[in-house]
Amino acid sequence: MGGGISGLACAHRLQQAGIPVRVLEAGTRPGGAIATKKKDGFLFELGPQSFLSTEPLTALIGVLGLKDQLLHANPRAPRYILQGGRLIPAPLAPPSLLTTPLFSAGTKWCLVTEILRHSKPPADDESIAAFVRRKFGDELLNRLVAPFVSGVYAGDPERLSLRAAFPKIHEFEAQYGSVLRGAMKSRPAKGTPRAGLCSFRDGMETLPRAIAARLGDSLLLETSVEGLRHGKANGKPWFEVDIARQNHRETLAASAVVIATPANVASQIMLGLSDRFAPLFSRIEYAPVAVVSACYRREHMQQPADGFGFLVPRAEGLRVLGTVFNSSLFAGRAPEEMVCFTSFAGGSTDTKLCDLSDDEITDTICTEVARVLGISGKPVATNLQRYARALPQYNLGHTQIIRSLEALTATTPGLFLAGNYLSGPSIGSCVEQAERTAEAARIYLASIGVAGVGAVAHA
Repeated sequence: MGGGISGLACAHRLQQAGIPVRVLEAGTRPGGAIATKKKDGFLFELGPQSFLSTEPLTALIGVLGLKDQLLHANPRAPRYILQGGRLIPAPLAPPSLLTTPLFSAGTKWCLVTEILRHSKPPADDESIAAFVRRKFGDELLNRLVAPFVSGVYAGDPERLSLRAAFPKIHEFEAQYGSVLRGAMKSRPAKGTPRAGLCSFRDGMETLPRAIAARLGDSLLLETSVEGLRHGKANGKPWFEVDIARQNHRETLAASAVVIATPANVASQIMLGLSDRFAPLFSRIEYAPVAVVSACYRREHMQQPADGFGFLVPRAEGLRVLGTVFNSSLFAGRAPEEMVCFTSFAGGSTDTKLCDLSDDEITDTICTEVARVLGISGKPVATNLQRYARALPQYNLGHTQIIRSLEALTATTPGLFLAGNYLSGPSIGSCVEQAERTAEAARIYLASIGVAGVGAVAHA
């Protein structure tokens, strides 16, 4: 249930294992927030702008025959932080942490000497903000970490849980007493391929479209789930799924069910199984985000805007969270004489922005970006995409929520969860988690000797 990247990847893996599967998607297209729009020679990404080439995702792309369509961003493309109205290269490697003008001598000293100190994380869940203050101080938090968190989660570092959102950093301190010492000891062996930033020639939607093509008639669009029940048939666990599709209703029978929808939708679907799911799902918050794409004539740019893009600390007083330089990263995003940017605004620290009209949001963000980049002309094309529930927030207590959900799910044999609220919101994390779920479902189906989905009743 759910035809976003998690549901598609899970279904594809099950299909590869020879297990009959159906994917129920309420929308008119597969892919969820992964969407691409072509207009007037421009290519707009309406959701994720790129992805990291993690091993599971790279393997999936190979199986789908998409490697020849891959585009790779320059791994040295600089990222910038807005500081005092100027774009400063983000210090992403140890040497640049010591030379960057973003930090004072005191913050740099904290960074250099952290490897010599030994600390332990608190027993209770700790926010990202509390962790950074404890280890490095407010300056690093406000000028680098908080903007980075906004770029990844559109979240509030005061509320986001370190161990849920960035578990490796928590583990480094817990195991080694130092984040830098843990990072050094955990470095991959020489020669290990590094994950690079990628997209596809025809945009991000290439991936869900390719999976959907493999699924064929197993993917049912414009199909809503109206009820879910669990019982037994011939002594074996069984599910009945009430669906509405093309102005008629029917009931499907399934040996196993994977819920791969957003948390609020999953909560409603699972009411027929237990009323204990809803209180847990209700604690998973989502951040609203507005995605504003704007294209300009290159001659109107006062600076080239090369690189990945820039992030904006809240102290700068702007509503834009960050901007991606799409036409700098990947070919085919704009005509040669044009440039194309995508900006993100809103998030959990500015939830009121999405209450504005389309024109107000677009004008506000375009004006701010034009001021930062020194753009003299008006945009020749724009696009706005709103997401009332864009990204799940891995806030304090999230790890325990997920553990409780997994424990409760395990009490219903044949029921499984997949989605971006479980182990990371990135496309790579979603694919990896979805394939783990598929493997768990495969093992379960083998254990009961049943693998089938079919219609049992029609209304």
